[in-house]
Amino acid sequence: MRRRDLLTAAGAAALAGCARDADKTLRFWAMGRESEVVAELMPAFEREHPGVRVKVEQLPWTAAHEKLLTAFAGDATPDLAQVGNTWLPEMQALGALEPLDPWLARTPALAAADYFDGIWATNAPGGQRVGLPWYVDTRLMFVRQDLLARAGVKDMPRDWEAWREALARLRRHGVDKPILLPTNESAPLLALALQQPGEVLRDGGRYGNFSAPGFRTALGFYLERFQRGEAPAASEVQIGNLWQEFGRGSFAFYLSGPWDIGEFKRRLPPELADAWITAELPGPTGLGTSTAGGASLAVFKRSRHKPEAWALISYLSRPDVQLEFYRLTGDLPARRSAWALPLNGATLAEDRHAAAFHRQLQRVRAAPAVPEWERIEKEMQLAATRAVHGVTDLDTTVRELDALVDGILEKRRWMLDRAVA
Repeated sequence: MRRRDLLTAAGAAALAGCARDADKTLRFWAMGRESEVVAELMPAFEREHPGVRVKVEQLPWTAAHEKLLTAFAGDATPDLAQVGNTWLPEMQALGALEPLDPWLARTPALAAADYFDGIWATNAPGGQRVGLPWYVDTRLMFVRQDLLARAGVKDMPRDWEAWREALARLRRHGVDKPILLPTNESAPLLALALQQPGEVLRDGGRYGNFSAPGFRTALGFYLERFQRGEAPAASEVQIGNLWQEFGRGSFAFYLSGPWDIGEFKRRLPPELADAWITAELPGPTGLGTSTAGGASLAVFKRSRHKPEAWALISYLSRPDVQLEFYRLTGDLPARRSAWALPLNGATLAEDRHAAAFHRQLQRVRAAPAVPEWERIEKEMQLAATRAVHGVTDLDTTVRELDALVDGILEKRRWMLDRAVA
């Protein structure tokens, strides 16, 4: 090639490189309602970061997991994404996500102490932090406190024995099925299991631990509610309109998450506005632990704009932006400091219905950080449903569940053993 041609080719390559450097469009994948709302926050970020544009791509939750895996396999991942906390172990095992500890070390404003401990723990599967909590949720009780008062229950139950007594009193005062535990929901049983001292999976996530005393105790308490006739053996679909039934007084306790605050406010008649409240989950001997849920923000290793992606994560993590996101979505802030900001004359931590979530978030526990967890949790729910309907007893349920889960984890054991060897 002649010298002029070489210079021309070099110039073209340099121009192409400059064009790539000037292209600061971030691809941000988000899911569900959050993907619709977060786009409203992007103009302010772009004004603070001239030359950076954010393209928010909306994914339905039902397709998001497969989409992320397909994108990784096809080398087409975005710069950053909203990732469900239970998906992080799988994404980390694939090597798809950027380790965030070096970025956090350069960003003192994002201190670990400003996050809820149990939520913070969900973001570091295998000891490597690959996500930053964006919004949080957990499960606690939605309670018809007027029905409790009518039944002579003066104090909200704080332990299992008081909960048993409250349920018995409600039945004696005409509430036939005082607690709703939909059999297609795994979260209530998981929360009870996380209240136990043992692990749901043992030996570092290699084997199931469902036959151990901890899970047996949790499942026994759960099944007792159905055996005593306190909970209907029905899925949420069979309940029909649960908000309407709650308003009718068909049940007094319902375990759910923060999204239902808005639903109950909208769907219950005005005269019941003061009749219901949220309350922390009772535990075996006192106020109990619950699930550590929500979604996190993660940067993909293959991103060409990691500094800009981290700038966007830092922006979305600012307490004032988190509080604005709560106003728009009802998603609870991950930052403790956001809960202390003024909101309608008070703070979110003082809100009548959010306050119990703030307290419960001090006592949450992460589910096992293994890529197979979502499948295992589904099998746990199905096994519990069979026991609710009398297909299996407690001993058979835990024994069969251990065998099934050990089979699911067989490949994991092989890989871990091979890595050690």
